[in-house]
Amino acid sequence: MRKIILAISILVFSISMAFADTYVSGYYRSDGTYVKPHYRSSPNSTTRDNWSTYGNTNPYTGKKGTRRSCGVGTSLLNC
Repeated sequence: MRKIILAISILVFSISMAFADTYVSGYYRSDGTYVKPHYRSSPNSTTRDNWSTYGNTNPYTGKKGTRRSCGVGTSLLNC
C-alpha cells in the first residue's frame, strides 16, 4: 500500500512540475519601455499550450488567446 501511495505522489508531483508556470522579472527593453513582472507558461517545443494561442485562456488575467497555432512542434518564431 505504501508503494502505491508513493507512486501516486511521485506522479502527481511530476505532472505539476511539467505544467509549472515561469515567473519573469520586470525589465527594460532596448527602447526604454519597462515591462512589468509577470508569469508565462513554461517554455517547451509547442505553441498549442501557450496562453496567447487561440482556444487557451491566461489563468492570471482571464484574457483569451488570439494567435493561431502553426501546428504541433512549431515555434511561434517560425509562423
